[in-house]
Amino acid sequence: MSNKALSVAFVALALLATACNTVRGAGRDVQSVGSAVENTAK
Repeated sequence: MSNKALSVAFVALALLATACNTVRGAGRDVQSVGSAVENTAK
């Protein structure tokens, strides 16, 4: 692989990893809100 292609692949991998963590965090936020609403309803 050339250096340019390797650099592009590394940046793409870093962006995908960041996006995955962001989506996971958003899922946890939604879950905690759902739990709060459920506990309030009881």
